[in-house]
Amino acid sequence: MNIYNAQNHRNRQSSIKSILNLRAQILQIVRGYFDDRNFLEVETPIRIPTPAPEGHIDAIATDSWYLQTSPELCMKRLLAADYPDIFQICKCFRKGERGRKHLPELTMLEWYCIGHNYLEMMKQTEELIRYIADKLKMGDAIVYQETEIHFEKPWQRLTVTDAFDQYASIDLQTAIKEDRFDEMVVEEIGPHLGVPKPVLLCDYPASHGALARLKPEDPSLAERFELYIAGIELCNGFSELTDCAEQRNRFQKEQRLRRSYGKKEYPMPDTFLDALNDMPSACGNALGIDRLVMLFADTDKIDDVVAFTPEEL
Repeated sequence: MNIYNAQNHRNRQSSIKSILNLRAQILQIVRGYFDDRNFLEVETPIRIPTPAPEGHIDAIATDSWYLQTSPELCMKRLLAADYPDIFQICKCFRKGERGRKHLPELTMLEWYCIGHNYLEMMKQTEELIRYIADKLKMGDAIVYQETEIHFEKPWQRLTVTDAFDQYASIDLQTAIKEDRFDEMVVEEIGPHLGVPKPVLLCDYPASHGALARLKPEDPSLAERFELYIAGIELCNGFSELTDCAEQRNRFQKEQRLRRSYGKKEYPMPDTFLDALNDMPSACGNALGIDRLVMLFADTDKIDDVVAFTPEEL
């Protein structure tokens, strides 16, 4: 790195000092929220022998193992070992993800509640965001990129089917058939969601809930949701699938999908699948801390909320 670039990077880091202070506050507030509710904070390994096989998420290899894309598999093994409600704030890694709202190394908040489902998790997610805003003395409304966002209840629940009907240029079944579901959600649906109030996008097609339980009354849908605020997708939560045979079948489908894309197939996470037989009914959620800080810091660049970007190292 030349002297000019090094000075530019130091200037950038000095300019975001107030945002990094805000980030530290938010992390303390998040921990306080879960501590007050008797969650156990856990740490699980970042380097694992196999990630969950998913067609559209690529792990970063390290020797013959991988950097985790999520702590999900290990945290569920703790639930299977009779742990109580748990949470974790950790680093996760996604190969090839770099953009205005993406980093290949991200900070994730992940938590699990035993005996609850995705409907209750949606309520808790509302409560967490409102709790953070209150502790930051921002009240029931914030301004993000010159738009006022209101946190008063109730937040809208919007089904994926209705979202496609309202915002997408093709219908849901066509999007699934042409493998354009994620494209439609990211490019045509997501930008419309979360203004002037947060939106919980829910009831995903079964084909897009790889680790989620299906709705008993309609098995074509998964009990999954994502939270959108000001067009930013913040979290992915669902009722957990605890059927080992069904989960293995879904992983095999994801492996076939990866094969069709010409991607590397991951080893089957057999240790996780074996533990799944002992996992209690639960719901879980994974929330991106970096994007959460973006929201409260009123910035549309993820680079503004981290001390070092990959390009600065």
